[in-house]
Amino acid sequence: MKADNEIEKMRKTLKKYMDADRYYHTQGVRYTAAALAMAHGEDIGKAELAGLLHDSAKNIPEKEQLSLCEKNGIPISEIERKSPYLLHAKLGAYIAEKKYGVADPEVLEAIRWHTTGTEGMSRLSQIIFIADYIEPRRFKAGNLDEVRRMAFRDLDECCYIILRDTLGYLKMKGAFIDTETEKAFHFYEKTHNARIHKIKE
Repeated sequence: MKADNEIEKMRKTLKKYMDADRYYHTQGVRYTAAALAMAHGEDIGKAELAGLLHDSAKNIPEKEQLSLCEKNGIPISEIERKSPYLLHAKLGAYIAEKKYGVADPEVLEAIRWHTTGTEGMSRLSQIIFIADYIEPRRFKAGNLDEVRRMAFRDLDECCYIILRDTLGYLKMKGAFIDTETEKAFHFYEKTHNARIHKIKE
């Protein structure tokens, strides 16, 4: 795990490459992830590190993200070519490893899936996925109060609510939907349904 002084160096470097809104969002995710890790008994340092670096590729122009992925052998799906903003997660994991020296596969995985989610996420991946959605500067999602309460109670159920609402929003807009998001939703929907069935017994 990175020492505090190393994380502070990363923060200062990141700030140079981010606009103000993205930087403050990143800090919000960093501290929200740490709080969620405390609440759920997960590694606080890993959560803080993944939260800090989750958007390290976000301010790179989309055409450049495509180019960097192609240059470094990072697979690009058909959906990602149509919606290149999705690439910042997997490119961010690459940058976290190559530029910032992050070797922990769990941290890299959490950065990789923070936007789309995926089925069977680790608890750290769930924490970063949720923290990105609920950090204090987020306010547009309609269900935020419910999601924020659930985040500190049940990670699986919180992921289900976020994925359900995200898919509903994307379908309403007629936007492209990443297959990983659909897979993640169906995975956590099963967990949700099992939970409801157990309550009814």
